Amino acid sequence: MDSTDTTETTDAVALSTAPADAVTVVAARIGEATGGLPPGDGVGVFGGVYLQVTDAVTDRLGDAGWFRSPVDVARLSTLFADRFLGALTADTPPACWRPLLELRRHPGIRPVQFALAGINSHIQHDLPLSVVDSCRSLGIPPQALEADFHRVNDVLACVEDQVREELLTLPAELDVADPLLHLLGSWSIDAARDAAWASARMLWELRDLPDAYSAAAAALDRTTGMTSRCLLTPLG
Repeated sequence: MDSTDTTETTDAVALSTAPADAVTVVAARIGEATGGLPPGDGVGVFGGVYLQVTDAVTDRLGDAGWFRSPVDVARLSTLFADRFLGALTADTPPACWRPLLELRRHPGIRPVQFALAGINSHIQHDLPLSVVDSCRSLGIPPQALEADFHRVNDVLACVEDQVREELLTLPAELDVADPLLHLLGSWSIDAARDAAWASARMLWELRDLPDAYSAAAAALDRTTGMTSRCLLTPLG
């Protein structure tokens, strides 16, 4: 099967009447790309977190009435994953993904830092662009996806709590001023999602102005990368 056939198959699944199946396909692709990496590899750490998210979204897609439009959520999930998977194989990855890809095996970075840096890059940069892509393909404005966007936010918040608990083991005597606590306390998934929604709305308004759209998307890429690099500050 060539790349065109793969794209057509993915689109067909994403537009099917079984949205949970579409997200299951997304999970399989993520698992294939990140599942065989060495323990401690930052990309593998984030891949494990991503699989937790897709599992949680799949469960919710099975709950009647949880999402307003499950098919639209499946389409968004597919386009969203495509950006992460594309960054892994790109000759020149987006600036937002370079910190994780460059520092993925640094011994002084904790697993929870890799996880949050990956979440930051994916949410702050990939998500707003994926919302715009979804809206273009579906012929709808972002407001039509807003309710489901925030429902996904509820799922992500639960996963983030689990990630912090699973990946962050701190000695009881750790001082409240420890740099790791300060670093992790400075980032919030709720703030990241709110910023992503604002970015999606802004990019949508610029969709018919190619130069302005490209400049705004490039600036978003750079600033997201700066935040991810800060989250990956080696702390020994």
